[in-house]
Amino acid sequence: MSMSNLPEVKCGILSVSRDCFIISLSENRRKAIVEAYKKYGDLYEVQKTVENEADMLAAVQEAKDAGCNALVVFLGNFGPETPETLVAKYFDGPVMYVAAAEETGKNLINGRGDAYCGMLNCSYNLGLRHLKAFIPEYPVGTAAELADMIAEFQPIARTLLGLQGLKIITFGPRPQDFFACNAPIAPLYDLGVEIEENSELDLLVSYRAHKDDARIPSVVEDMAKELGKEGNPYPDLLPRMAQYELTLLDWMEAHKGARKYVAFANKCWPAFPSEFGFEPCYVNSRLVSRGIPVACEVDIYGALSEYIGLCVSGDAVTLLDINNSVPRDLFDENIKGTKSYTLEDTFMGFHCGNTPLCKLKKGGVKYQLIQNRLLENGNTPDITRGTLEGDIAAGDITFYRLQSTADGKLRAYIAEGEVLPAATNSFGGIGIFAIPEMGRFYRHVLIEKRFPHHGAVAFGHFGKTIFDILRQLGVEDISYNQPKGVRYPSENPFA
Repeated sequence: MSMSNLPEVKCGILSVSRDCFIISLSENRRKAIVEAYKKYGDLYEVQKTVENEADMLAAVQEAKDAGCNALVVFLGNFGPETPETLVAKYFDGPVMYVAAAEETGKNLINGRGDAYCGMLNCSYNLGLRHLKAFIPEYPVGTAAELADMIAEFQPIARTLLGLQGLKIITFGPRPQDFFACNAPIAPLYDLGVEIEENSELDLLVSYRAHKDDARIPSVVEDMAKELGKEGNPYPDLLPRMAQYELTLLDWMEAHKGARKYVAFANKCWPAFPSEFGFEPCYVNSRLVSRGIPVACEVDIYGALSEYIGLCVSGDAVTLLDINNSVPRDLFDENIKGTKSYTLEDTFMGFHCGNTPLCKLKKGGVKYQLIQNRLLENGNTPDITRGTLEGDIAAGDITFYRLQSTADGKLRAYIAEGEVLPAATNSFGGIGIFAIPEMGRFYRHVLIEKRFPHHGAVAFGHFGKTIFDILRQLGVEDISYNQPKGVRYPSENPFA
């Protein structure tokens, strides 16, 4: 499925030159970067080189006229610190600053650019003006090295553009005893994210209005094709779920307003199955595979985190409970000795069935066992059907979350690890996760800093990119799983 709910980045590169340096040095180095970047795709080359403020205005306008929504400012030599930093003020989109490395020891008179020095002045001037721009870990390089850095900037730019255009739509308050998923609104606005909160009744009225929608049969057909015969034991349920999928998609289009992109955070129990006649999990899984997160239990910052992961990876993500420990016997029989992990490095990530089918070893529509006990007395399931269940496929993952504290301060965590191939022998959309030093991370980050039980999962190692994005968003408190021997501030040194 196409990710139509994510921005498309068109990135340009703009070179700057200090007027006491040879301008061709900066221009030729810019051309070399554009050539080196061809292995990744197209990079629009702004022809106007910036030496003064008038040049800056002309160059920024050229980039805008070309449709660029992200920009690389390249210091081909020392660079004019005032005009080059004003680019970040006048260009409406993410801006990255990089600098040229010197090319050869045989040409350090007319061929020396001093961009290594110029980047210091550039950074200082950006700070004076309170301008946000992205500067890589080591922003000085050859054409090939800078092309690699620009490629790494693309998912960062995509995420920043996505958040500028994002609206999170919610239905219903959090379920009782889920206060951990608190969602102060002010930090969302600080991030540039819009929010629209609705009642479950609004959703129910809209769902009923979609009864007998002419599009339902085609959605049912698509669902049946996706699930296959084995994964579709309740074909009679598909029309209800197709009606719901159309309800959410129509609401999204009708309520985008001034925004371009949407994420949902919806209440899914306990009243939902009784009134709608099914569990919404499978529909949620289908939408996230299209780039539209639908977070469970009205988890607004969970939806936000999922959307960040979608922009970063360009692939489906999921939201899971950091759910249960791995039993010792299961660990000893199936994991111990195959990897270097200890039992405390592992846990099970679970949700009822929102993880997309493409991320499961093998999945199908089932019923929510816990809700079946509660709502149907454990009898033959009807309204509690609709989960998508199966073990999550083995592979690399990044477990992460951006969250506001109750007093409105943003904090986050990132931990890279993997889903292990061992069978869970359990229900729901579930996997055995392994993260190095998870036990200490669980105690001194997740518990100590009072993070909710939900974590977002991106399928691959994206910690570096997510960290850079969080820094760009102004998040100062970013935790990660400390290596063995590196103590957390709250960790007992005598333990």
